[in-house]
Amino acid sequence: MKKNVMIASLLAGGLVLSSCGLSNAVKGAGIGAGAGAIIGAGVGRVLGNTGLGAAIGGVVGGTAGTLIGNKMDKQKRELEEKMKTAKVESVNDGQAIRVTFDSGILFATNSASLSTSSQTELRNLAVSLKENPDTEIKIVGHTDNTGSDKINDPLSLKRATSVQSFLAAQGVSSSRMQAIGEGSHSPIADNGTAAGRQANRRVEVYILPSKAMIEAAKAGTLK
Repeated sequence: MKKNVMIASLLAGGLVLSSCGLSNAVKGAGIGAGAGAIIGAGVGRVLGNTGLGAAIGGVVGGTAGTLIGNKMDKQKRELEEKMKTAKVESVNDGQAIRVTFDSGILFATNSASLSTSSQTELRNLAVSLKENPDTEIKIVGHTDNTGSDKINDPLSLKRATSVQSFLAAQGVSSSRMQAIGEGSHSPIADNGTAAGRQANRRVEVYILPSKAMIEAAKAGTLK
């Protein structure tokens, strides 16, 4: 296990160093599927974010990776223009997009009911998802470590499910989406500070290439 973690860490470090300043399209062509599988399966856990590792999967190499990177670059730019309170970023060597919402924006404390003010952002996200139908969506809810797993685990899942249900009501196909509850198990900041706990309370929406998109990219027909 330690050996696998070390390999994944080294590969992740090499990719970070080698991909600085590159577009998603260029980065998409820069890694083979074998290394991508290690990154997708292992680096999320190495970095303490099991939701990321479980959600994004492997990377497609070669020309197909370039085409997927181009496609994701375009959608990312569109989302950045539309989303005002969410963080939009490239992950998985540019072949996936992560949209992160602060849970405080989406929900009241200890609630899984979406606030009225958050729904405009989610409607904008739904429009983008419908305009790009050849993707899959994984919605991952997170909490801080306040309280017990008995409370946090189901709350994180309920929040992810609430986002999923809202997007479905906006016309996004339910068959494309999966809701995951990570509870407090995947922190991105120090739970020992108020700012860290706030950062950890979040919902991440991963936009991933579907099997159909990957096959079209491999065939050279993805536009």
